[in-house]
Amino acid sequence: MTLILLILGLGILILGAEWLVNGSSAIARKAGVSEFVIGVTIVGFGTSFPELVVSLNGAFHGNADIAIGNVVGSNIFNILFILGVTALIKPVIMTEVNRKRDIPITLFVTLLLVACGMNHSLFGIGASDSLTRIEGVAFLLIFALYVFYSFKTDDRGQSDEKVEEHMKVYKAVAFVILGLAGLIYGGNLFVKSATELARATGVSDKFIAVTILAGGTSLPELATSLVAIRKNKDQLALGNILGSNVFNILLILGCSSLITPLSFAGIEPIDIAAFIVSIVLLLLWAYTGKKRCIDRWEAAIMLLCIIAYYYMLFISR
Repeated sequence: MTLILLILGLGILILGAEWLVNGSSAIARKAGVSEFVIGVTIVGFGTSFPELVVSLNGAFHGNADIAIGNVVGSNIFNILFILGVTALIKPVIMTEVNRKRDIPITLFVTLLLVACGMNHSLFGIGASDSLTRIEGVAFLLIFALYVFYSFKTDDRGQSDEKVEEHMKVYKAVAFVILGLAGLIYGGNLFVKSATELARATGVSDKFIAVTILAGGTSLPELATSLVAIRKNKDQLALGNILGSNVFNILLILGCSSLITPLSFAGIEPIDIAAFIVSIVLLLLWAYTGKKRCIDRWEAAIMLLCIIAYYYMLFISR
């Protein structure tokens, strides 16, 4: 029965991703905005919803480790694994706007979290390493500016698929809503079933925590990016990943820190190192080489990095 639920969850996940990509692309065409902006807003927020639920739940129960660890782990997984797998299947093209605006913003937000969360260790400021309520408010204000700036500086693009051209607005919106619902429900079903199967085979809870559960909340991003790249929608795939990372830091941690200050005590140096390495690799691939894309060999390096990170977690915890 568990295996059937696992397959069912995977099927719902894939179907949800298909609907979300089709609906989002149609909305982008109707609204006259690029698929990247739709990726960093509608799709990015939608696929980050599981992280939002997990982090807010942790904050409400006074467990900052869950809120911080969930976001840091998800952001590492998003870039190193999801973008790595996506680019391994098909090189992901980066536009000039991606290089000048989107990737630098992602880098800034990542470093901002590290600086604010480790202000005592890095600068000797504050009583402890934590994300305070004031910093949470600042994160939310920056998030609002980020969304406004993304629309304001949008490099408008068009989709070539006839199916999207003739899709009615109400149908596109319905596809997006149903797609998001399918991603969230299918992802939860898949993670629960996979966890039960892993435990049945005698695998330790620690191994499950750093593999299945660590990537569980990022399954919507994975499914959406794979479907997008299959449909040659590189910008939607890239926007989904970068948008999710920015949402995770600015919106999710911003909201969570308003509920309770978030301590970085549970975040170890290896986590921060992997966090920074993921964004540094993204920068290297964006600004080096002639193709201006993430090639397959670069994707392979990203995947090797996350395998090494998970291995270090497994042997040290």
